[in-house]
Amino acid sequence: MSFRRFSDCSVSEKMLYTLFIGLIGVGYLFAMVLIFESVASLDGKPGLSADDIVIKYSGNREGTRLESALDGVMSGYRSEDERETIISWIYAGAPEARFNEEVKDIVASKCAGCHARGSSLAELTSYDKVMELVVMDTGESLVSLARVSHIHLFGTGILFYLLGRIFILTEMRPWLKRTMVAVPFVAIAMDIGSWWFTRYAAGFFAYTVIIGGALMGLSFAFQTFASLYQMWLYKPKAQV
Repeated sequence: MSFRRFSDCSVSEKMLYTLFIGLIGVGYLFAMVLIFESVASLDGKPGLSADDIVIKYSGNREGTRLESALDGVMSGYRSEDERETIISWIYAGAPEARFNEEVKDIVASKCAGCHARGSSLAELTSYDKVMELVVMDTGESLVSLARVSHIHLFGTGILFYLLGRIFILTEMRPWLKRTMVAVPFVAIAMDIGSWWFTRYAAGFFAYTVIIGGALMGLSFAFQTFASLYQMWLYKPKAQV
C-alpha cells in the first residue's frame, strides 16, 4: 500500500503549505508575546512562573484586583508615584471625595482610554466602576474562564488539525509520526484543563499549565520544521 508524501506534491501545493505554516508561525509568536506581556509580570518578577499562573486564574488573595493590575499588566502604564497614590487611596478605605481629588485624573489619563464603555476591558470611567475592582482579586470568573476555554479549544484544535494534515505527508518512523500528531491535542487538554484545576482546586496545577504549554510549543516547532525541511530540502532515498 502506498501513501501520499511531499514528493508527490506539486510546487504550487508546497507553496500553499509553506505560506500557511509561515502565517500560523507568526500568529503563534504573537500569542507568546501576549502571554508574556499579560501574565509573566503578575507576580512582580521577570519571567513566567507558576506564581503568575496562580494569580492569573485563582487571583491574588493578598490584595485587590486593582492592586494586582497596577503591579501586573498595567505596570508599564503608570508611574511609581501614581501607583502609590492609588494604593494609598485604597488602604484609606477608597473614599469618593479623595478619589475625585487624587485618583480621578490618573484614571482618566492612564486608564480610561482603553477601559472605556463598550470595550472588552473593565470600564473605568467613574468612581462606581473603579470601586468594582477595589475588591479581593479572586482570579478568572466562571463565565470568563468558560469563554476563553472554548475559544482556545476551537482555535488551537483547528490549528493543530490543519498543521497535522500537512505533517502526515512527512517520511519518518510511524511511531514517531503518530506520537507527534497526538502530543499537541494531549497538551491542549492538559493546558486548558489545568486552568480550571488551578482556579478551583489547587495552585500546583499551575505547573501542568506550563508543561502543557511547553509541549504544545515543542510539537508545533517539530511539525513545522519537519514539514518545511521535507517539502523543500529532503530527497527520498528512491530519488537519490
